[in-house]
Amino acid sequence: MKTENLIGFKYAAGQKTFKAIEPASGKELQGDFAVAPADAVDEALSLAEKAFATYRNIDKKTKATFLRNIAAEINNLGDELIERAMAESGLPQARLQGERGRTIGQLNMFADLVEEGSWVEAVIDRAMPDRQPAPRPDIRKMLVPLGPAVVFGASNFPLAFSVAGGDTASALAAGCPVIVKAHPAHPGTSALVAEAIKKAAEKTGMPEGVFSILYDDGYAVGEALVKHAKTKIVTFTGSFRGGTALMKLAQEREYPIPVFAEMGSINPVFLLPEALENRYEQIAEQYAASITLGAGQFCTNPGLLIGMKSKALDRFKAALGEAIGRIASGTMLTPGICKNYSTLSEEMLKEQGVTLVGRSGKLADDKSNQALPLVAEVSASSFLVNPKLKEEVFGPYSLLVIADYEVQLQQVIEALHGQLTVSVVADEDDLEKHKELIQSLVDIAGRVILNNVPTGVEVVPSMQHGGPFPATSDGRFTSVGTGAIKRFARPVSWQNWSNNMLPDELKDGNPLQIWRLVDNNWTKEKSEVSSPKSDA
Repeated sequence: MKTENLIGFKYAAGQKTFKAIEPASGKELQGDFAVAPADAVDEALSLAEKAFATYRNIDKKTKATFLRNIAAEINNLGDELIERAMAESGLPQARLQGERGRTIGQLNMFADLVEEGSWVEAVIDRAMPDRQPAPRPDIRKMLVPLGPAVVFGASNFPLAFSVAGGDTASALAAGCPVIVKAHPAHPGTSALVAEAIKKAAEKTGMPEGVFSILYDDGYAVGEALVKHAKTKIVTFTGSFRGGTALMKLAQEREYPIPVFAEMGSINPVFLLPEALENRYEQIAEQYAASITLGAGQFCTNPGLLIGMKSKALDRFKAALGEAIGRIASGTMLTPGICKNYSTLSEEMLKEQGVTLVGRSGKLADDKSNQALPLVAEVSASSFLVNPKLKEEVFGPYSLLVIADYEVQLQQVIEALHGQLTVSVVADEDDLEKHKELIQSLVDIAGRVILNNVPTGVEVVPSMQHGGPFPATSDGRFTSVGTGAIKRFARPVSWQNWSNNMLPDELKDGNPLQIWRLVDNNWTKEKSEVSSPKSDA
């Protein structure tokens, strides 16, 4: 497996390389991946800057064709892609087949969005020369692409949040060339997808530098990409530590740039009394499955369960402990992630007032890097005075917080940081009795869920996958759904320009079928954009 020529240059002889590790066995996998030298970072961004001048002006139909060709080329990789991703991630075949479908669906969704055109939010206010007491000039506004984008691949989604994932798809759709920093946990998977993008670019006549990929098993290449003067935007999915480090680098530049970092959350779940009284067994089974899905390696893993002391909660707790005990361990993505999970989950059990609800003792075969599911409990009073209990434990872990009375539930909400999701398990009586508490959840999360688990992110225009800090660096934006494209663009107004000098989307008599606001009236019919579903 080769990593050269993916951006048009070859690495020097003797360049430092690394290999992928199979997490299930701990063995090295085939393929040497060269750590990108400093001149490769500079060359990739120089090519991207040059490509931007052309790519930003390529017509929307051609851009859409490019995105659809990427999807087709990924599909053409067939079993080779799935097998390599399984080996590098330890994830099962069905999960990765679903993730490939999501990746292909996202690319086609953004192709439809680009072709339809309304995402640029074109607004036209025509001149009013006779207006009194002063005439109004002609003013027209739309979103334009920012420039070369650096995308960091995520460890837990080797396809859907990686080389051709949602960040890359939305950046290319917006008109931004992309440089991917491949995640070192799955470089072979990354190389296969990168080659597919390269083929699609060649088939559709895209400019050289519209896409590049660089490898590193450390931090130097990522740091160089963020600090490079030609980088205009960065996206990242990973840890709080990693995301804030990139944000700091971006702010220390001579000209700071936006970093859209998704940094995870503990995704609190509020278990209200009537629901537990009526269906505690069903809820326990449902959340045991959600906590352990994919060995708990989802940014939407329900890491915090909150309820009020009652006999129904006691029954739920017993059922949850039993359900967790029946679930076998899962292979974690990397040895480092597994070690971190084991350390943090055991440390949590040593915190003041924390006791065990249930844990699995079932190891899956003789595989390496196994994470045993674990659920602990603590009183709300102890939780409120211990900041460590609010930290994410990445893996199949959850903490049950037990309040003595409803006021404590509100205090728990006020003590929580920003979250990607917050869930409510409730019956109709619960909803009526706890209106104020439920309303306050909107202030801490990007997605508020009723009677459903948070693990399951639909790729639809209505999805908000982003929340207040520290869940993400900017909760106004999403990394999933069609709204993700807005991270890669900024608004520009044109004032008093002649029609032939305006962008096509802002011209009078525009032949493009897009939705525009013209003199306070919407024009054209907005078409529906297809939206792939996801089980991830």
